[in-house]
Amino acid sequence: MPEQLNPAQQQLRNEARAFAASVDAEASAANVRSASQAAGFFTMTQPAEFGGAQASVLELTIVRDELSAAGMPHANAVFGPGPGVLAGVKEPLRSAYLHPLMAGGKRAAFAFTEPDDAPHPTRAAREGDWLIVNGAKSYVTGGADAHFMNTLVHIEDEGPALVVIDTDAKGVSMDRRFASLDGSHHAAFSFTDARVPAANIIGQPGEGLPRAMRQIGDTRLAIAANCAGTMRWVATFLETHLDGKDRAGKRRGDKEGVRLRYADLRIAAFAARSMVYRTARLADSGANVVNEGIACKVFATEHLQNSVDTAIGLVGGNALVESHPLAVLYRTVRSLRLAEGANDVLRLNLVRGALELNKGVL
Repeated sequence: MPEQLNPAQQQLRNEARAFAASVDAEASAANVRSASQAAGFFTMTQPAEFGGAQASVLELTIVRDELSAAGMPHANAVFGPGPGVLAGVKEPLRSAYLHPLMAGGKRAAFAFTEPDDAPHPTRAAREGDWLIVNGAKSYVTGGADAHFMNTLVHIEDEGPALVVIDTDAKGVSMDRRFASLDGSHHAAFSFTDARVPAANIIGQPGEGLPRAMRQIGDTRLAIAANCAGTMRWVATFLETHLDGKDRAGKRRGDKEGVRLRYADLRIAAFAARSMVYRTARLADSGANVVNEGIACKVFATEHLQNSVDTAIGLVGGNALVESHPLAVLYRTVRSLRLAEGANDVLRLNLVRGALELNKGVL
C-alpha cells in the first residue's frame, strides 16, 4: 500500500511530487521531456545496459500515481522509450532497431489490432529469406510518426509471430491518420505483398501472441496507476469547489446529497490506489499478475469515469464548457475503457484465467 513505502521509495515519491509542481501548466511535451531527462525520471523505463535506471514496477507506479494526482501536463512524455517486445532480441534486430530505439534515433509503434472488416488476420508466407506480408492493421498509436512497427503476423504453418516492419518498406502503406476522442493520434496501415526479412521475426514463430500480451499487460497496469492518481486529482479539485459558497451563500459541501456523491468518489479512489500498489508489489515479486492487472485496469478506468461524471454533476454547467479541465478529462477517460482491451472482453479473460487456468488472487 502507499503507506508501506521504504525510505528510498518515499524519497522517490517526494521527488515526483516536486517535479510535477515544477512543471508549468502551459509546458509543451518537449519541455516536459527535457525536464524529465534532467530530473532523472526519463530513464526509469530503460534497461541499465542502455544507460537507464530500470526501475521496479512499484517505483514506476509511485511516479505515475504522483504525476497524475498533480494533474501534470504531458505526463506521458516523462518516461523514455522502453524496449517493449524487443527486449532480449539478438542481431540483426538489436543493432538495427533496439539500439536506435533506446538512443532516440528511431520511433516504434505497436501494430496489433485488425480492422473490423478485415477478411482475415494479417498473415505472411515464407519465400526464401523473406516474409511476404498481406493484411491490415488499425489503431496503430503513433504509427504516423513511427519508423517501424512491431506487428503481430500469422506466419503460414508456423503460427503467430511479432515481426518488425519498417513503415516505409515497399508494400506498406499508411491508409489514413486519425484522432480519437481523447485527442491521441493513430494510423491505419495495409500490407500488400510487403517483403520483410525473415530475420525481423522477434523470437520464434508461435511466440507472437504471448509476447504481445506481456507488453499489453504492462500497459494495463500503467493505465491503472495513472487513473488512480487522476482520481485523487478529481477529489482535490472537487474539494476546492465544495469549500466554496452556492448562490444562497451556503457552503456547497454542506448538502447531504453532495456529501454522499463525494463519499463514493473517495471510496473508489482509495480502492483503486490500493489495488494498483498491491499489484505492483506482486509483479515485483515475480508473480503472474495478468488477472490482477486486468482487475486494476477495469476497476480504475470505470471508476475514474464515474468520478469525473460525478464531479461534473456537482460542479454544474461550467464543467461542460469544452476547455474546462473536467470536460477535457471526460473526453480522455472514456477511451481508456477500450485501450489495451475493451473492459467487458477483459472481464471474460479474467474469468477464464480464474476458472480454467487457476490464475489470480483475491
